[in-house]
Amino acid sequence: MTDEERTETLEELRAERIEKGALLQQRGYKLYPSESKRTHELSVVRERFEALQQSEEKITVAGRVMSIRRHGGAMFVDIFDGTSTLQGYLKRDEVGEETFDLFADTVDRGDILELSGTLMTTKRGEPSLLADVWRMLAKSLLPVPTQHFGIKDEDERYRKRYLDILLDTELAERVRRRSKFWSAARGFLLSRNFLEVETPVLETAPGGAEARPFTTHHNALDMEVHLRISAGELWQKKLMVAGLPKTFEIGRIFRNEGMSSEHLQDYTQLEFYEAYSDYEKGKKLVRELYIHLAQETFGRTEFIIRDHKIDLSAEWEDYDFSQIIQDSYGFDPRTVVEEEAIAALEKAGIQPGAGKPMNRERAVDMLWKACRAALSGPGYLVNVPVYLEPLAKRSETDETVVDRFQIILAGSEVGKGFSELNDPIDQAERFARQEELRKAGDDEAQFADANFVEALEYGMPPTFGFGVSERLYSFLEDVPVREGQLFPLMRPKS
Repeated sequence: MTDEERTETLEELRAERIEKGALLQQRGYKLYPSESKRTHELSVVRERFEALQQSEEKITVAGRVMSIRRHGGAMFVDIFDGTSTLQGYLKRDEVGEETFDLFADTVDRGDILELSGTLMTTKRGEPSLLADVWRMLAKSLLPVPTQHFGIKDEDERYRKRYLDILLDTELAERVRRRSKFWSAARGFLLSRNFLEVETPVLETAPGGAEARPFTTHHNALDMEVHLRISAGELWQKKLMVAGLPKTFEIGRIFRNEGMSSEHLQDYTQLEFYEAYSDYEKGKKLVRELYIHLAQETFGRTEFIIRDHKIDLSAEWEDYDFSQIIQDSYGFDPRTVVEEEAIAALEKAGIQPGAGKPMNRERAVDMLWKACRAALSGPGYLVNVPVYLEPLAKRSETDETVVDRFQIILAGSEVGKGFSELNDPIDQAERFARQEELRKAGDDEAQFADANFVEALEYGMPPTFGFGVSERLYSFLEDVPVREGQLFPLMRPKS
């Protein structure tokens, strides 16, 4: 009978397991010993099963009991150690009546056991360990749901993610792919002589993005600080001034904004910077990076993402931001005035968020977001007006736009790069405009950073910079970004 089929409450099941633990202790068993005597991971046993069986070598394995069955004088347990599964087989006449009965009376699904014995194959052809010794490594006090039933409630799945991963093999594989994804990104850049760096998480003026920061008080210095909203953009550009020509950081960033299938408040982001490069050279490098990430993580370059068919190895096209806006709404976003942009937004029937101040920047950005859903990609979004990007260099052929591209995949933006603005006077002027927007109530406008402007005054070489978050990983998995995280933030139960 499974725990799901029983009528006891969770409290009653827990009390019953505590009693079983007490019985084990009375018989001299430790419930949570410090040491495991395991000699082989289960994956190794599976790989070398025939040789180990023929050698009749006595081995010790360990793992969580995922199922348990009794047939007369025999007990069968399937154990799982995170690498593979194996059937354990105990016979009354092999281990002795007392040891066998104690096992039958005290071991539950979910317990973590150690089994010692020799390998064999049952009459049904099942590779098994014929155990003559067993030990408890961790007595579970709460019943683990069966893999068949799992955890159906999404809220509960996120709260008990450890059980979700344990019971869902695909989710466990997703966790492993996530690790591969970031390892592949790190390996790609290290192989190209980029230097991995760590930059501050606490900042006096969060910069490098348009986002609302989390703010707290630093007791030791008695001042207000903010959690960073980018993976060290301004700091890494200071390293370009310092003469370190290639740097990158993979780190956590924090944005105190809304939640959606694409947005979270804390997530992992990669940012890298290369001196003596520009956004045209950067296009080629980023395409190579994305193809590398896809191949290393998934073994392919073709994906279905939100019903969009994507092939990262195909040619990437340019999407002209200014032309798309002009074709869609009848005005040139490079020269539009605020009143005209807001009027176009109202005409399109697009409602700004409650309490959000409206200005030219916000109106044009919202109009663009209504257009991008139809673009499958892969492609580069180019010709973005200067006022939408405070940190990018102006185009030398059209000073109303910046040398910036964003990666378009499946109707969204998944990565951004540009020729970094290294003119300190221009940078100071753009920061001043951002300050005006902040004073007018736009809490996502960038903070002015006088220290960064001062660094630029010492001279920063032409530089290409790029950033991409774990949104790319979740897109390639074709899951909401929250589903792609190991432990998404949850509101505590009341």
